[in-house]
Amino acid sequence: MIQNQTIHILNGTEMYKYFKETGFLKTEEMIPFNEAMCYGETCEDIFSDEFIEMRSKVHHVMRDQYADITLKPLQTLFKESVDHIALWFDEDMFCQMNVLTLLAWLDQREYKEAIDLHLVDYQYKPVSDYSLEAKGYATCYKQVMIHKMKPEDVEPIPLKKGIELYLNHLKKDSDLMLYIQKHRDVPAEKLVSLMIENFKEYGLGDRQYFEMIKEYRQNR
Repeated sequence: MIQNQTIHILNGTEMYKYFKETGFLKTEEMIPFNEAMCYGETCEDIFSDEFIEMRSKVHHVMRDQYADITLKPLQTLFKESVDHIALWFDEDMFCQMNVLTLLAWLDQREYKEAIDLHLVDYQYKPVSDYSLEAKGYATCYKQVMIHKMKPEDVEPIPLKKGIELYLNHLKKDSDLMLYIQKHRDVPAEKLVSLMIENFKEYGLGDRQYFEMIKEYRQNR
């Protein structure tokens, strides 16, 4: 076991590159979590073969491609005993669903050590910090991500807000779907840009919005 090891898990490669370039965490070990858990189906056993199969299909990649992009950077976390984990994520829905997934996995693994959640703004500047325990998040993940049910109590508050946005964003009367409906004659490329600009609290990217617009316009 490596003593006093801290692993910093960052929301994706872009944040990883930025922290590397700016020397923000200096010599600390950083790994990116390259996923978009707010998009597509998942299963209860996180990072299992079933999970890998499902998420590969969601992202339209082969299993080995998914493993290379998403799982390979996490190998230190999988293989070694770590006594401190720091999560660095935005406050938006996209990031909070990734946070929930990681906390649920740590809960499934019965991780007992310290977890710090650092929330950052769109320029990667820290805005708030939370000290957490990996307790109750596996149940929360199952309720939210699989059964699409709202849990009774969720902490911290940004995760609660992210869950609420996640559970509502694909409903017919959500602000996203109403916006797509209102702009039905706007070319998809233009509409995607407008949605990224106007709905920053969701944190969705062009691919997710393209899929939403495509599905709405095919089914209307």
